[in-house]
Amino acid sequence: MTTYAVTGATGGLGGAAVDALIARGVDAADIVAIVRDRGRAERLAAAGVEVRIGDYNDSSSLDSALAGVDRLLLVSGNELGSRLTQHTNVIAAATRVGVPLIAYTSILKADTSVLSLAGEHLATERLLAETGVDHILLRNGWYWENYVPSAPAAVASGVLYGSSADGLVAGAARADYADAAAVALIDGTGGTIYELGGSEHLSSSDIAAAIADVAGKPVRYQDLSEADYASALRSAGLPEPVAAMLADSDAGIAQGALNTDSTSLADLRGRPSTPLTTVLAESGPLTE
Repeated sequence: MTTYAVTGATGGLGGAAVDALIARGVDAADIVAIVRDRGRAERLAAAGVEVRIGDYNDSSSLDSALAGVDRLLLVSGNELGSRLTQHTNVIAAATRVGVPLIAYTSILKADTSVLSLAGEHLATERLLAETGVDHILLRNGWYWENYVPSAPAAVASGVLYGSSADGLVAGAARADYADAAAVALIDGTGGTIYELGGSEHLSSSDIAAAIADVAGKPVRYQDLSEADYASALRSAGLPEPVAAMLADSDAGIAQGALNTDSTSLADLRGRPSTPLTTVLAESGPLTE
């Protein structure tokens, strides 16, 4: 029997990865969902998944959460600036209790990326290499869901703003990346690096057109400088670090940071990625 564990299992990617493991034939009883709040994991527990408490900031809880685990999916944390410390805690605990293999959700082309987001991911990749633990790198591209929050405002104003020029995004649905992670966790071998991007390669103008298609209203793309886009995001109420990160990511798109010709995502899953229009349509009405 192989025991699989997923960190951040009540989050979007982690929860979807647990679902994908079950859909791929893993017995729910062989899955450990590592969460901070047991109350948010009732759905997983009801499905027969073992729920354990493990906090990225609490090393002792991680030792207990990872005991007896054979294959661990380490879902990257979402606290910008704190993620390397948190990942270090998880990797150290996994090493202490003897987890044989770790699959880590990194970012597309982490070793060459111009994105500010890539720094903590690359440092985590290097840490995994230094520990000597068998590991798989799942270098995820952009989620199509990242465009859902801005879609209603774009529909209302008729304009989608950004700073990506005519750069392309090989995006995919969060569930696609989760499914690929499940396959890699089940069948993958240490030392493998997957550059993961979707089958569609869309510019921001294409993305505006997709929003328009789903909403049934005209939407065009307006390119801004990185600084002006960050300012617009702050004016829309986003915290400074988030606005800066999103503007930096958009500027990185202009340089090709989130586009790839790799077919690893489709190859792992055995089917193409979910189209942006499907993700938008399934997100609900695109109105404010």
